[in-house]
Amino acid sequence: MSTTPVARHYARIMAKWPADPLRPALSFQKALAAHQKSAATPQQQQQNKDVNALYSLLDDRYKRAYPLSARFLKPNSKASYYDDLVAELERSTHRNWWQGFVTKLKARLRFDS
Repeated sequence: MSTTPVARHYARIMAKWPADPLRPALSFQKALAAHQKSAATPQQQQQNKDVNALYSLLDDRYKRAYPLSARFLKPNSKASYYDDLVAELERSTHRNWWQGFVTKLKARLRFDS
């Protein structure tokens, strides 16, 4: 059973794409597989554009081409905002259901943690 070059590219992209720790049930790999199956016979040129766009996202081409300045990442109003956001995202992946519920409750009642 031979596979097309586009199918091999999709398989490689799905294997290299990082998993989402915040939503493990929603996998981008599954969405790519569904897209690949649903696009049964699109034009070869469009398939090549899709694969190129996915590779550019996977390789962070745009992040390197358009880097964010330190001024943007450290706003004057709260310089630690993005650092705090990344730290909170890291902590949220290790919480169980109860800890997540308590955190949501604290946010609704505006308690400082």
